[in-house]
Amino acid sequence: MDTATARKRLEEMRDYLDRSIAVLKAEHPAAEGTPGYPDPADAAANLSEADRTLTTLQAAQSQRSQVLEAMDRLAAGHYGICTECGRPVPEGRLEARPEAARCLACQSRAGRLRRRPPWPPRRQRPDAQ
Repeated sequence: MDTATARKRLEEMRDYLDRSIAVLKAEHPAAEGTPGYPDPADAAANLSEADRTLTTLQAAQSQRSQVLEAMDRLAAGHYGICTECGRPVPEGRLEARPEAARCLACQSRAGRLRRRPPWPPRRQRPDAQ
């Protein structure tokens, strides 16, 4: 992907995320004490909706940070280079995820490490002692 196309796509993504974040911030309802929700069942439903909105807001903010980091890499001349191993990020990956910072192998490794729960500890084989 050429730099002009990448810059345009990243700017469009940033602008879209800015608008989405503004809407989500405006829609984030108060979890408790909202007039018009005297019934506990209504309050629980409202809290659940607030949780979903907050989670979506956090995801949008995280993606916006990734887009800004990609724009910084583009300006520095490092766009399309894996931040982990230094190999090129495949063109198809950049087409699908212009903010991608890692090649597929490094992203897969990072995803596995992030998903692995810290507890319970991994069991060691009896012969490993």
